[in-house]
Parts: sequence; structure tokens; C-alpha cells
Amino acid sequence: MANDREWDRRSLFRGAAVLAGAAAAAPLLGGAATALAGSSDADALFKAGKFEQAGRAYEKILKTDPTNLHAARRRGYVGLLSNRFPDAEKYLKMAFNLAPDDKETNQLLGDCYIRQDKFALSAPHWQAAGEESYAKWFAAVSGEAYQIHGETARVPFQQMDPEPLVEASVNGGPPKRFMFYTGAPNLSMRASVAKEAGLSPVASQKTDFEGIPIWAYWGILDSFKLGGIELRNVPVSWSATESGEDVDTDSDGLIGTWVFYHLLTTFDYAGRQLILRRRTPEMARKARAAATRAGAEPLPLWLAREQYLHSTGSFAGVAGSGTGVVGVNFGGVGEIAAGVRGETAEQLGIRTDYDRQIGTFAQSHPAVVYPCYPKEIRLGNAVAKEVYCYTNPNQPVNVPWPYGTGFDSMGWFSHCFWKPYNITVDFTDMNLYIARGKAA
Repeated sequence: MANDREWDRRSLFRGAAVLAGAAAAAPLLGGAATALAGSSDADALFKAGKFEQAGRAYEKILKTDPTNLHAARRRGYVGLLSNRFPDAEKYLKMAFNLAPDDKETNQLLGDCYIRQDKFALSAPHWQAAGEESYAKWFAAVSGEAYQIHGETARVPFQQMDPEPLVEASVNGGPPKRFMFYTGAPNLSMRASVAKEAGLSPVASQKTDFEGIPIWAYWGILDSFKLGGIELRNVPVSWSATESGEDVDTDSDGLIGTWVFYHLLTTFDYAGRQLILRRRTPEMARKARAAATRAGAEPLPLWLAREQYLHSTGSFAGVAGSGTGVVGVNFGGVGEIAAGVRGETAEQLGIRTDYDRQIGTFAQSHPAVVYPCYPKEIRLGNAVAKEVYCYTNPNQPVNVPWPYGTGFDSMGWFSHCFWKPYNITVDFTDMNLYIARGKAA
């Protein structure tokens, strides 16, 4: 069976299940980031989500030990989390020169290059990381990928629950209903939609999904249009059963983080729409000004493992509260406002109903979760009290490479939390802005 990370990355629709936010991250109980002194302290800072401090600590290590592979790789990862590409490349190349066959370094470099649409440069690193399908896929991208035509678009939600759906045109065809989910990476679609669009795969792989053998395919889409915004030359995936049938028919496809980080996106839940704009300095200035007028404060944004978005937030129970890095997932399927990982609910005294276990899937594997009700969950000025969440006591608080982000995780904010708000995600300055009510 495909491992968790491999299957989740390829996001064949149900990878957007309610607990796919398991890869989102946050430190467990707020105080874990006390600076000590030494190489292990840099790791402690990183695991606790104190990325700037960790970066300086890794730099200090490298000044005295420039052959330290771990410090170079981690310092590069810190830069990548904030889309500081020159910074990330400097240290990841240092790590690569120390150990050209190191899979983690190659994976991070591959991610660094695809975020900049340097697909040809990324391909050999994905090959070295053992990701043959990714390597073939990205090597097949020619010319400028994700070409943007149009300035702005307001794309109404056709449906809010159980997952938000929007309409999009594939290769100039009739409107299709796509869900969106930032816990998934690339644009993907049903096999029948890919066939209708005339797509041919450049890479394929047979794998299992929830015990069912299927084929995953990767190709290049000529045109994907969302309202007044059209993207051209877009990497895309699709999947089919062995007989060639669609794997899932809940929607026609899924829009992942890679599409959104090419745009200045507002997830306007309160207004039931996506607002998509070119990522230009002028557009960003206007978006920041509008957010400020609406009373939204800038919150930090980090991007880990190709698609997982994070910011700072908190969970609270009767025994205390935890504050730090939290996952933020927009779209996807589910009725929860947030998910709580590991023993966090017990440690914080979050009210949990252990008599009512729920069978679900976490990244395509069976999982058991329980309803829980934190006293408060908060992200900036956005707050929910005693709201319905899930907790999974068996989920590790920290999942290292190759399956997780490598930093501690308390929980993540999910679909239902966002409904009273509009959220602008700025991948240039790496901030997000949350404002109550409809976007202006």
C-alpha cells in the first residue's frame, strides 16, 4: 500500500477527508520553546515552532561545524517554510553538497524549485529522493507553468457543505464542480473529466486506496479557468480503477494548495465565494489595506511539506491552554471546527466524549476519533467557544520525515471554523488575514 505521505501528496479526492489535517502542526503546550545552548537546542526550538530562533541557532552551529548536514538541511527548511527561496537554496545546496544522495535534502530542494515553477531543476532532486513519478511529471513540464490570464475573479460557492464546491472550466469545456482543499497539493480531477479534456499521462503508478487497487496518473493541463482567472500549462493528476472508472464521484475534481499559492486568494466563507487575484505588489497592498480596515491583524504563514499551511493559534481546556503553531486547512470535507492531536485534549482538560468513538480515515488509513469541545479555540481575533471538534489520542504529536513536518503538532483549524469569516492568504509576504463577515 502507498505510504501515508505518498498517498496524501497525490490527493486523489478522499485524501481531503476530515482528518487529513493530521499533518498540520503546532507545539503541544506553549512553553516548550525555551532556548537552551547547543545543537539539541536548535532542534528543540524548531520542533516547538520557534523557526526564526531555530534558524539562528542552526547558523551558529554551521559557523563552527560547516560540515553538519543536519544543521544545513534544517536551516534550509526554515527558509523554505517562509518562502525565502534564496535563503532556502543557500543552505539546502550546502546540505546537498555534503550528501548528494540524502533523500530528505533532495525532497526539500525539489519542493523549493517547484514553488518557484523551476520544474526542470526540481526533477533530478525528486528522482534522488525516490519519487520517480514526481520526477517524470515535472521533467515533462515545458515552458512557463501556471501562466495567469486575467486580473481578478469572484467565484461563488455552489455548495457549502459537506464540502465547498466551485465551478471551473477544464480546457475550455463546460463548467465542472470542483472542491478545494489546502491539505492537498496539486490540481486533480476525475478520470472521466481528464478523458473529456483530452489529457494524456506523462507518468503513472498503480497503488491502493482504502484497500482498492487504482491507477494514479499525472499530466499537464492546457487551461483551467475559474471565473475571470485562467491558468495555463498546469500540472494535474487524476485516478481511475483498474477498469478505468472514476474513483470518486462526489465532485469533478479538487483544487489544492499549488493553485492557490500562485494567486492572492481570499477564502470568503461568509460571502460564500473565492476571490482570486494576481500576486502583484499593488494587489497585495490593496488586500492588506482592506484587511486592516476590517480589523484583521497580520498573522504569520508557514508552508510545510509542499502543501500544509500553518499559523499561530491556541486551544484551551479546563486544565490550561496551548499556544503556538497550528495547522490551517481551507476547504475539504468535514463537520468539525478543529482537530486535536495526541494526548493534547487530556493534558489541556478538553471535554471529550470517549463513549462515542467515530470511525473515519486519516490519510487513507482507518482511524478512531472522539468528539471533543475545547473551551476556546483561537486564531488571531477569530474565536470559537465550546465548539464541536475531534480528537485522536493515537496521533503522534510530532511526526518526523518522511511522513510529517518534523515539528510538534497540537491540532489544526478546519472547514467549519471559517464560516463567519473571510481569510486572505498572502504567499508573497507570508501572512494571512482573518476578518469577520463578507469580504468587501
